[in-house]
Amino acid sequence: MIELFAEYGTIGVVVVLFAGQIMFLQKTLMSQLKETHGIVVKLIDRFNRNDEKADIRNEKYNDHIDGLSKEITYLTGRVNGK
Repeated sequence: MIELFAEYGTIGVVVVLFAGQIMFLQKTLMSQLKETHGIVVKLIDRFNRNDEKADIRNEKYNDHIDGLSKEITYLTGRVNGK
């Protein structure tokens, strides 16, 4: 009878330790997942800001090129008009 209690007690301790380990790993992994999620969100925001800056820069270049194109067209018209 005591052997039976000792065997089941040992199995119970092992089961409790295993369940505790699983719970600890779950909490640890969830905290790391939340931390990683925050890093990914910040990285995506940074890429979006860089894209916005690039779009603004491209618009400025396009405006400048349009202005130069108009000036070249005007000068070409003046040269051909003489």
